[in-house]
Amino acid sequence: MGRLSLRHISIRYRNEKVVTDFSLDVNDGEMVSILGPSGAGKTTILKAVAGIIHPDTGDITINGHPVSGEPPEKRDVVMVFQKPLLFPFLNVVQNIGFGLRMQGRLDAAGKKRIAEILALTRLEGLERRQVHELSGGQQQRVSLARALVLEPAVLLLDEPLSNLDANLRREMRALIQEIQAQTRVTMLFVTHDQAEALMLSHRVVLLLDGRLRQAGTPQELFYQPVDRDVARFFGGENFFDGRVHDGFFHSPTVNVPVGDMNGNGRRRTATIRPEDIAVSPKKNAGIPGRIQRTCFEGSTTRLWIQCEYGEFVVLAADLGFKPQQRVWIDFPPEKVRVFPQE
Repeated sequence: MGRLSLRHISIRYRNEKVVTDFSLDVNDGEMVSILGPSGAGKTTILKAVAGIIHPDTGDITINGHPVSGEPPEKRDVVMVFQKPLLFPFLNVVQNIGFGLRMQGRLDAAGKKRIAEILALTRLEGLERRQVHELSGGQQQRVSLARALVLEPAVLLLDEPLSNLDANLRREMRALIQEIQAQTRVTMLFVTHDQAEALMLSHRVVLLLDGRLRQAGTPQELFYQPVDRDVARFFGGENFFDGRVHDGFFHSPTVNVPVGDMNGNGRRRTATIRPEDIAVSPKKNAGIPGRIQRTCFEGSTTRLWIQCEYGEFVVLAADLGFKPQQRVWIDFPPEKVRVFPQE
C-alpha cells in the first residue's frame, strides 16, 4: 500500500524559489505524472519526496506518516534515475538483489522475489550478464527491477526513458504501464514528454515555473486546459479573444455558449486545437482564407491559413493542400474551449 501526500511544499535554491506552494495527493495504486519543461521544478519535488533535499516549508506524508524529518532510508520509497546507475562490478541478478542483500533479506523468499521481478521486467536469460554487455534499454530495466524488488510504498521515476531512442522509449512505456497494472505499485513519474505523461498516467500534474497549473486526467489537461499557458503546452496554437454576452462567448470568428449569464461584458479567451478545425477547398459557410505555408508531418499536414481575423493553424489529413490555395475553415462549437477566467 502506498499513499503519498504533499502539502504546501516550497523549495529554494540559493534564495531563488524553485517550487512554490505545491500540494498533491497520490492514491494507493495510482500512477501520477509531474509534467513540465526543463527547469520547472519536477525533479526537485521528486528529490524532496525521496529525502535527498528538504523543503523550506510544507509537509510530506507517506501512508499517513510524516516523513519530512526522516532520512531517505526510512521513507519506504525508491527512486529510479534518468541514468541507470548500476554497479559495473556486479552482474544483472546481483544488481537487482543488491538492496535486498543490504537489508539482510537475500534469503529463499528474497531469491524468489528476484526471480519474479526478472520475469516481470523481461530480463530472464540475462541474469549473469555484466552491465557493459547490456543495451541501454536493458540497463534501465535492471534499474527498474532493482527498485521493484524492494516493494516500496512509492516508486519515484525521474525521466527514466529520456536517454533511450524512440523505439526503446515506446517499448519501455508499454512495459512500465504493464508493470504498474500488474503490481499496482504507487508511482510518481517525472517527465517533460507529453506523450509519456498522457499514455502512462491515471492523472497528470502540469508544473510551470515551479507552480502547479493544472491537475487532472490526461483527457482533461489535453482537451480542457484552464488557461492559455496550459493550452500552449499541449500544442494549442489558435486563440480567440472576445466577450461574454447573454451566456455566449462572442468573437469575430466564433460564438459559443458558456453558460455565464452574469458575465455580460467580461473579456474571455477561447481556443481550438489544430486538428479540430475543419478545412475544405470548396466554398461553404465557413470563413474564407488562404494557405500561407504547409508542413508535411506524416499522416497529417500542418497548414497556416490567413483569414480576415488572423492566422490559424490547422492539421489536415488531406495531403493535397498547397501554399496560396484558397480554402474555407470552420470551427465546430463543441470543439471550442472557453477559458474559465479572463
